[in-house]
Amino acid sequence: MTSVTVPGLLTELAGTRPSPDGTAALRAVLHARRLLTLKALLLRYERQRAELRPEACGRFERDWALLEAAERTDAEAVREVVDYPMTGAWLTEALAAPPGPPFERHLAHLGGLAAAAAVRAGCRRGVTRVDPPDPLHLPGLGTLRGPAAGPAGTRGPASAWTPLSPLAGGAVLDDLDPYRVPAAGIGPDALRAAERDRVDHERWSRLWRAAHALLAAAHPERAAETRATVRALVPLERPGLAGGPPISATRRAAPGAVLAEPPRDAGALADLLVHETHHTKLAALAEAVPLLRPGADTLHRVAWRPDPRPVSGVLQGAYAHLALLDLWWRARAGPAVPPGWRLHAHGRFEAHRDEVAEALSILRDSSELTSAGREFVRGMDRHLARLGTLTRHPA
Repeated sequence: MTSVTVPGLLTELAGTRPSPDGTAALRAVLHARRLLTLKALLLRYERQRAELRPEACGRFERDWALLEAAERTDAEAVREVVDYPMTGAWLTEALAAPPGPPFERHLAHLGGLAAAAAVRAGCRRGVTRVDPPDPLHLPGLGTLRGPAAGPAGTRGPASAWTPLSPLAGGAVLDDLDPYRVPAAGIGPDALRAAERDRVDHERWSRLWRAAHALLAAAHPERAAETRATVRALVPLERPGLAGGPPISATRRAAPGAVLAEPPRDAGALADLLVHETHHTKLAALAEAVPLLRPGADTLHRVAWRPDPRPVSGVLQGAYAHLALLDLWWRARAGPAVPPGWRLHAHGRFEAHRDEVAEALSILRDSSELTSAGREFVRGMDRHLARLGTLTRHPA
């Protein structure tokens, strides 16, 4: 796990500053949560096995056995698959599915997860699948279509393998996973997942590299944190006529995946990567220690959203924007930062500093925070005050 304590983690994370220990602690929290959710799926299967078709039960048990075999071969490789963001989205939807055929359809996805685990672990035995679903989606790797009897994840006699496009630093551009976006879409405009043939892979890859170069120039530690946190980039597409600024989002069920419409440039992508990374960090922290009391439901206005937000939304937005203020404060005077982005950072810092202060005042006055939540907000306040008094880039 890690030696970082919860109080120490609160203090460290409240200032949004990245650290290897903090990143490791949050990843451990998310992994523990993912294992509990996977166990919950197994328990539900065992309780409802009598209601499922025999072939669905046989498939599930073979898939589970393959997953266990892969873990015995290489536990770390299997952890990569279990912790992949869309594995969390699948588990959430499977556990919420009605009994019978809907639950069976979600259970079938375990075949692709087990196959991906076996491929990553380098399993040489027990990998043959007799009746894989078509298509077979391997989380974090790609999709296999057509006859796929034989070693999972390899080409069959008449199969077609479509791999995910890698991004620099170990992430992938995921435009294949069936669980990458909820069926109802994302946000008030119900944005959908962009399909493979409508995704400009070359432009996304170019923007990704340039965005990380900007982050590294402004704050190398934050660039490293973003690489360690973001596992997948999911392109979005607005249904109907395009309009409004590009949207980005992080799903609570799939931390580590950034869902985004194409940004206008590398600077915009750098901003949204930091923004969404902090949604993931706060979601992971909330798994370790409750920041809000149950039943919190009062609504408040914030500058960055047209709709009133609950206290949880105010906290999420304030935290993400505080991280951006920290980034812009560094970038506006960073000697290695390109002049155009330096000017952008200066303008954004001045424009949004008071907005974050206003959101923090809402949180300070709220009775819906736990004692840990109040301590966290005090830490955010201290960091904002520090940014307000500093005028030069740190040496």
